[in-house]
Amino acid sequence: MKALCWHGKGDVRCDTVPDPKIVDPTDMIVRITATAICGSDLHLYDGMMPTMESGDILGHEPMGIVEEVGKEVKNFVRGDRVVVPFTISCGHCWFCDKQMFSLCDNSNPNADIARKAMGHSPAGLFGYSHMLGGYAGGQAEYLRVPYADVSPLKIESDLPDDKVLFLSDIFPTGYMAAENAEIEPGETVAVWGCGPVGLFAMQSAWMLKAGRVIAIDRVAERLEMAQTFGRAETIDFTKQDVYETLMEQTNGRGPDRCIDAVGAEAHGTGAWDAVYDNVKQTFMMATDRAHVLREAIMCCRKGGTLSVPGVYIGFPDKLPFGALMNKGLSIRSGQTHVAKYHRMLLQKIEAGEIDPSQIITHRVSLEEGPAAYKTFRDKKDRCVKVVLTP
Repeated sequence: MKALCWHGKGDVRCDTVPDPKIVDPTDMIVRITATAICGSDLHLYDGMMPTMESGDILGHEPMGIVEEVGKEVKNFVRGDRVVVPFTISCGHCWFCDKQMFSLCDNSNPNADIARKAMGHSPAGLFGYSHMLGGYAGGQAEYLRVPYADVSPLKIESDLPDDKVLFLSDIFPTGYMAAENAEIEPGETVAVWGCGPVGLFAMQSAWMLKAGRVIAIDRVAERLEMAQTFGRAETIDFTKQDVYETLMEQTNGRGPDRCIDAVGAEAHGTGAWDAVYDNVKQTFMMATDRAHVLREAIMCCRKGGTLSVPGVYIGFPDKLPFGALMNKGLSIRSGQTHVAKYHRMLLQKIEAGEIDPSQIITHRVSLEEGPAAYKTFRDKKDRCVKVVLTP
């Protein structure tokens, strides 16, 4: 089959690789009909994520048609149409029982590697390093799905792929980010990053009865989409001081809830800490550029909440923890418990409350994937979201 494979920093190729096979009786094989490039894939593309190996198949936002099921799979049969969440969950451990699916105890076969880096291992993820399981990803013609009965979502309507594909990751991720922000009706929510997760966090903030949503970015087309799809006020951080603008907009109090939808590769044009991060990262002295995290801590109102769906890799430097403590801030984070949310969010799509396909700017073939990675990373050609069709 054809698949997009990682071969090093900035080097993604469309290779011919062996087709996946049933390994365990709880597996199924899915023929991919649509998949996408996620913003967190760019951390792999940029060489930020450790334990990647040359030839690893990328991708964690897939959907398709069930081709084969293991003998213990009960919920799916050949021909079913499914969305596959990026998190892999066993369905019966202590964490899965509590619907904390991204913290599954059993789905990462390389849990010892993760424990050394994090203290405990989260769930295995599709296409996201050997530390998180070494699973082949979904930017491919076929995908092996372990624990098939647990997390995949059967699509029984005739909704097109474009409308339901993002239930694999970014729509539930944006929703969980807004839920983690603990938004109360009428509150002001600031969202750093107008990429796909940020856009869905904005939509989700309105679903949770926010009174005002303010979006921060520097890319014109993303700010435009924040205004239209996200219905947000916007701040271009290359033209406005974010802290001063937010204080002015909130009468000096600061936003009630702050969402960092950027993560490890934040930019901060001209900011001293962004320059510091870039220098340290250039000389491999730091793992993450944490400008947004620092700025959100400083901007959030006293007693507010900081939600972090943005992916961080290791050890962000120079965090103003004193400000976080003295201001009484709460912070919530985590990979997404997709299966907790995707059925409810599918109902919102089916009811016409939201059309996730509105954020798609580029539709390309799998063979065009390597060029699309570069376009997406460099924010060229007004690229916000890329969908790949094998």
